[in-house]
Amino acid sequence: MVKGLKKGGKFVLNCQWKPEELDANLPAGLKNYLADNNIEFYTINATDMAVDLGLGNRINMIMQSAFFKLANVIPVEEAVNYLKDSVVKSYGKKGEKVIEMNNKAIDAGTDALVKIEVPAAWGSAKDEAAAAVEAPEFIKNVLTPINRQDGDSLPVSTFVDREDGTWPMGTSAYEKRGIAVTVPEWKIDKCIQCNQCAFVCPHAAIRPVLLNEEEAGKAPKGFETKKAMGKGLESLSYRIQVSPLDCTGCGNCADICPSKEKALVMEPIASQTELGIPNWNFAMNVSIKDKLMSKDSIKGSQFAQPHLEFSGACAGCGETPYAKVITQLFGERMIIANATGCSSIWGASAPATPYCTNAEGKGPAWANSLFEDNAEYGMGMAIGVNQMRDRLKDIMNEAVTLNIPAEYKEAFAAWVEGKDDADASIAATEKILGLVDGCGCCGCGVTDARALEIIQEIKDKKDYLIKKSMWIVGGDGWAYDIGYGGLDHVLASGENVNVLVFDTEIYSNTGGQSSKSTPTGAVAKFAASGKKVKKKDLGMIAATYGYVYVAQVGMGADKNQFMKAITEAEKYDGPSLIIAYAPCISHGLKEGMGRTQANTEQAVKAGYWHLWRFNPELKEQGKNPFILDSKEPTASFRDFLMDQVRYTSLIKDFPEVAEELFVKAEKDAKDRYQTYTRLARD
Repeated sequence: MVKGLKKGGKFVLNCQWKPEELDANLPAGLKNYLADNNIEFYTINATDMAVDLGLGNRINMIMQSAFFKLANVIPVEEAVNYLKDSVVKSYGKKGEKVIEMNNKAIDAGTDALVKIEVPAAWGSAKDEAAAAVEAPEFIKNVLTPINRQDGDSLPVSTFVDREDGTWPMGTSAYEKRGIAVTVPEWKIDKCIQCNQCAFVCPHAAIRPVLLNEEEAGKAPKGFETKKAMGKGLESLSYRIQVSPLDCTGCGNCADICPSKEKALVMEPIASQTELGIPNWNFAMNVSIKDKLMSKDSIKGSQFAQPHLEFSGACAGCGETPYAKVITQLFGERMIIANATGCSSIWGASAPATPYCTNAEGKGPAWANSLFEDNAEYGMGMAIGVNQMRDRLKDIMNEAVTLNIPAEYKEAFAAWVEGKDDADASIAATEKILGLVDGCGCCGCGVTDARALEIIQEIKDKKDYLIKKSMWIVGGDGWAYDIGYGGLDHVLASGENVNVLVFDTEIYSNTGGQSSKSTPTGAVAKFAASGKKVKKKDLGMIAATYGYVYVAQVGMGADKNQFMKAITEAEKYDGPSLIIAYAPCISHGLKEGMGRTQANTEQAVKAGYWHLWRFNPELKEQGKNPFILDSKEPTASFRDFLMDQVRYTSLIKDFPEVAEELFVKAEKDAKDRYQTYTRLARD
């Protein structure tokens, strides 16, 4: 933090510690630097001030005013006026209340600095020897230096053997950022064990844990459990465990808790770390028990390991919960082609990789491509995998004609028969690997030279034995706009790939530009006076092919419909397209990002977003392939719009067109719903 700070410089630390608590909490290296370089040291508790002012964790204005108070680059009175002018420019569209809160933050920042007299003893301070933390070489040599903003000092030799661009999986688990102000505390007596909190968590920082008797006996003090409920769980104990250092404090878990009295209550992070950290560490070493309940259910899916955890996504992100749940169902055999956008940033922000593997080293293989060619990129992966698996099929069919033991012929025949079925291929692969991994030595029973060559090739290509779950993912800027031509080509090809679109209705990552997904009346860059034309119905366009599985989903509105859609899409032998409504910080939700799941529910009830599925297999059965899953809207469409700055700002800046566009937006939504109801009846 003080790297580059000159002698006699000024250092301001935002912290919740009182002056008398600093000695016990600051690291020795920082104390040494402050004392040895005659640094003027100040503290400010901007965190609590922001909460008290209603700004949540937004401390920027408080810290900026504190900076100008100390820097003296211009008179502080002028600086305050400039800051307040900037508030109007930056936040004016969000309303007078937001302007007022930020102005109060500016005033508070100039008066809240506490000058700390640096003791001479800090110059010789030393940290107590900390327990050695085991971590891979990559974490120690790459991730940790970069995270402490020292990446520029790394020599090129640090990256030897990584010339192909591959990075290890699961490195985000070592960051432990501790950025939340408040985190959920589990109230054991209130919990009904529904697992919905874990289901919606954007960062996989809250998880249900099942313990057998032996594991429960090894639990640390304070690791409370209760008897697990559910068929097949009778002999187990249950606990909801939070990682306070990985949680971002959004509060969606507590918000959606369906217990009569909330089983999760947001509490200051400082009150949760003493027990929370060791409890989390223990919980992560408890065996995964994901075979006891169906993973197709909400509750059962959350006993499976998430293969997406602790990403850098915004607190309350509407995108990551979808991806996380999909990895819990298919992650061990997933291949992901990710379009550039928010999902590629939270999916792999160097040096952290949130996609991770299980204890066997199995997890998603992830790669990022550009806006304009991600669908083709993913299709190329799928075709490449198919070529490998077709080759395996050919050589196994050849092998059964050779002089090899019967158990080999049976295993190869079973794999060929179940090659394109996930469960069958997994079972057959286990048998094959049990045979071929030990083959090549005397005693395996295979003596035919050609058979031995085939077995060696099977061993070389063993990663392709299990049927892969191919996913092409990205945002609406990619799918509706820049990459649409390629997406259309891939869907039309009939290739067995799954496409997941995170629909934020805006170019979220690249600056908030309007996309063809942006609805009528919404304000965005290139649509400053409100979007004049209606949202493109990407799902209906794809459904016109007749052989593409299509679903429009909203996790917060209907979790079961989402689960049904992703399981049907993944099983479907052909292209699938899932469009997921994803509330975003760019929407300016007046209820805040702790209500993103609730916002999705509100969108559906207001008729702003509709849930439906188009399943070509139903048509083959003589049934209507179109299923409308959402009910007729009952809530106010206008009220839904007025709870988001992307709409209310239109009234402030362009009142002469706002009413006309809002009326048109509601008409567009009703027209879509009427189309869907007609299709559901036909």
